[in-house]
Amino acid sequence: MGSLLHCSPTLPRRSLLPNSPAERGVHDLSMSDLPTFSEQCPRCPEIAARFPDLHPPFDQTAAVVEANRCLYCFDAPCTTACPTHIDVPRFIKRIATDNLEGSAKTILDSNVLGESCARACPVNVLCEGACVLHRYNKQPIAIGRLQRFAMESVAYSDTPLPFTAAPDTGKSVALIGAGPASLACAAELRRHGVRAVVYDSRSLPGGLNTYGVAEYKLTLSASLREVDRIANLGVDFRMNTTVDAAMLDRLEAEHDAIFLGVGLGEIHRLGLAREDMAGVTSALTLIADYKRGAVTEIGGRVAVVGAGNTAIDAANASVRLGADEVTMVYRRGPQQMSAFDFEYEHAKVEGVHFLWHVQPVGLQGNGKVEAIRLERLETTKDGSLIPVPDSAFDLSVEHVVLAIGQSTHTDLLGATETRPAKLKLERGRVLIDRATGQTSNPKYFAGGDCTNGGREVVDAVAEGKRAGTAMAAWLVSPQRTSSSGTPAGGQNA
Repeated sequence: MGSLLHCSPTLPRRSLLPNSPAERGVHDLSMSDLPTFSEQCPRCPEIAARFPDLHPPFDQTAAVVEANRCLYCFDAPCTTACPTHIDVPRFIKRIATDNLEGSAKTILDSNVLGESCARACPVNVLCEGACVLHRYNKQPIAIGRLQRFAMESVAYSDTPLPFTAAPDTGKSVALIGAGPASLACAAELRRHGVRAVVYDSRSLPGGLNTYGVAEYKLTLSASLREVDRIANLGVDFRMNTTVDAAMLDRLEAEHDAIFLGVGLGEIHRLGLAREDMAGVTSALTLIADYKRGAVTEIGGRVAVVGAGNTAIDAANASVRLGADEVTMVYRRGPQQMSAFDFEYEHAKVEGVHFLWHVQPVGLQGNGKVEAIRLERLETTKDGSLIPVPDSAFDLSVEHVVLAIGQSTHTDLLGATETRPAKLKLERGRVLIDRATGQTSNPKYFAGGDCTNGGREVVDAVAEGKRAGTAMAAWLVSPQRTSSSGTPAGGQNA
């Protein structure tokens, strides 16, 4: 798919490869000698040109004017609507008084991924959706853009997080996955003096922030800047490391607790013949490939199967990568699509076409996809879908992008013939106590998409932060070796 740009691999900052001399105890490699994650960010001018900001950032004058529109509410509903409970009136007031560092630190005190969330959050349905100005038929305060302005004002400086690592407690936690939940949890653990070691199979940390959020919303470089700030707390990263069941047993023995931030797995397949043909890919693969510069253009026609926010991102990306025509294919109508309304409207502006009430029933091509066969559907009185007889037709395409939901990614936790399950799962999701993130196994905590099925970045940050605080308390609790107080099943809702 498209032309390729190859990036030379580098050693991640604070990352020791498995079985390296330092991993075996010969500490002859200084962490300060390793490149930062930001320094490893692939640079691709063509991608930067194709994916400019969806919402251009405020300049100083515009930010101050907007900040002065705020009513600085007491018990502000915008703060309540934010899953991480950022003190929105306070950080906006500091912008108005030209205290940008203070504004950024107010944000970071509640949300260590404040820049990512400013760019990627659906603010329309969170903080801005709760703004009191709606009651007066006025435009809400542009909280997301103000938050981004504050964060970018310190992005390229040495401004640290508003807290430091506490004295070492002698406790350590292994965090599986390097996405937003694990990053927030790791920062909170360091805040309480607990050693945090993050393991991830990819070469760069950040999870979906780095690999899965559309570049016009959140750039790869912005994601890695935030990881560097967290790494400076003393968080260790073990990248290019796949944690299987055997390694999980070893980590459990080596560390005092485990945090699971493994996210979700691969995007579901259609289950059709010839699905492995060239030209068929997943939305997450497409987004990750163009963000790291491996795909810089797409020719021909594209069909995107699905109608969620990730499907929208993939469709918009295909347009920006030069596809001749992009069509989203969905088995229901626009009223039932899971994507936010503003994402749907944005896709129409980008030039994406939509085919409603159809489902794929076949793929055509000789080694490479040439068409996707679709069948029309109708809705019965009870809401179920049935195919319309003799309605199948072919849509000529050169690329098919799948975006029909993700599988779970918790196989290493389940029971096998030789060992019991590590903890309780429900339909592949990790069951946790929502207040603490603790699982049915008291030594394991979890947060993010592996527990909630796939919500927003800010939800993962909030869950990771809660779990980090709870883990730090549990690690020094005299009852921590007891099995009492573990969460009951079904608390994930």
